[in-house]
Amino acid sequence: MSEVKVPEMGESIMEGTIAKWHVKEGDQVNQGDVLAELETDKVNIEISAEESGVIAQLLSKEGETVQVGETIAQIGSGAAAASAPAAAPTPAPAAVEAAPAAVETAPAAASQLPAAAQASTPAAAGSDSSSAYAASPAARKLARERGIDLGQVQTQDPIGRIRQEDIQAHIQKPAAAPVKAAPAAQASAPAADPGKPHERRKMSRRRVTIANRLVEAQRTAAMLTTFNEVDMTAILDLRNRRKTAFKEKHDIGLGFMSFFTRAVIGALKAFPLLNAEIQGDEIVVKQYYDIGIAVSAKEGLVVPVVRDADRLSFAGIEKQIAELAGKARSNTLALSDLSGGTFTITNGGVFGSLLSTPILNAPQVGILGMHKIQLRPIAIDETTMENRPMMYIALSYDHRIVDGSEAVRFLVTVKTLLEDPEALLLEV
Repeated sequence: MSEVKVPEMGESIMEGTIAKWHVKEGDQVNQGDVLAELETDKVNIEISAEESGVIAQLLSKEGETVQVGETIAQIGSGAAAASAPAAAPTPAPAAVEAAPAAVETAPAAASQLPAAAQASTPAAAGSDSSSAYAASPAARKLARERGIDLGQVQTQDPIGRIRQEDIQAHIQKPAAAPVKAAPAAQASAPAADPGKPHERRKMSRRRVTIANRLVEAQRTAAMLTTFNEVDMTAILDLRNRRKTAFKEKHDIGLGFMSFFTRAVIGALKAFPLLNAEIQGDEIVVKQYYDIGIAVSAKEGLVVPVVRDADRLSFAGIEKQIAELAGKARSNTLALSDLSGGTFTITNGGVFGSLLSTPILNAPQVGILGMHKIQLRPIAIDETTMENRPMMYIALSYDHRIVDGSEAVRFLVTVKTLLEDPEALLLEV
């Protein structure tokens, strides 16, 4: 009898939800067959059989939260499984006794928590409460030396990873009585009228995570937004003249994102604090340009990253964006596609948005919002008015390290480069 366990999925992911079983008890499987789909905070992961046999028992149900390393199924030999088909639907007492204590206790404990709490707080997998928290090796070492429970440490990381500077901040923080949330606040919220039609849906793990991160970004960052507008005449003219030859040569369309990506990189080089992040009392200025491109997927917004975008041509940027967008919509993004990122671009214009305020993708300190192109009358000079294709652009930034004048000049630089596309070849 072999066990199917939840695999390691990266330092920041400690649990997931069984989204779908592809097998049932009694099914014959071969090594490498996909057994289940696991939904995590970032991506969906397929769990495959490590050896051939018959599914003797499924220990977790669809929709159930499971921990990394937890046994979720058992595979037996064909003869053993076939000899007792009637026992398959009901777990045998011996099988339950043989399962690790974490299998019995972790799902039960997790079920007592609200969905948001399950997504934001790693559930304990055993008697050592610190082991269930995502933390860097340096942070764990310091916590052990100082006798600190990782569960009591607050972190600025949007995915809950505890770092060494979080431990140091916890040590320096004066002791304070724990603040408990008032349960009455939730009870006082208006409920749907039971006499009228309504539908109640459980939030997916990813939607809960997105919600938590957006709220956390607004809570921890001093976020402000500045706006400007871009005359898109030159870019539209260039695309109309070059799009056919570009498509024939590179086998990819010439879109707007390559122009905006290169304009952002040019502005980041001029104003490097927009390409930084805050770690404790230090500013980490990144000297590389991994640009996140927000993509709308079925489960919600995801931000895959175009690596070293400053080294890519227009065609290279367009191809990477198209590949990442396709993987996002087919739910095949890997963790490596989503990790990191120094600055983000989001395009609400594809849905018709004329103006919006983008929220920071923490720990980044800047995000550029693109919007719908719309003809508007523009004064060319004191006597001439023309209808021009105009786009509003928005820059949200963290005022803790980016001053308002710097943010405004960054956005003006983006505008200037976009209105003179040939300058992009010189600036990047």
